[in-house]
Amino acid sequence: MLYLVALLLPPLSILLVGRIFLSILVFVIWIPAIIFSGGLTHPMFILLAWIIIFQTREDRRERRGD
Repeated sequence: MLYLVALLLPPLSILLVGRIFLSILVFVIWIPAIIFSGGLTHPMFILLAWIIIFQTREDRRERRGD
């Protein structure tokens, strides 16, 4: 589900993972990047959100395994 949210709104998906400061920082950079580049930078933010979601899930699995 979070991966689908990351396709449309990467800062929201980062916020839903629990990285509040990072989501605010990404939002502040994401809006001007979308406006000035015409959407060309959007895939970069999608990739960033997917990596953060993946890392968070791996951290949770690692904590459960210990």
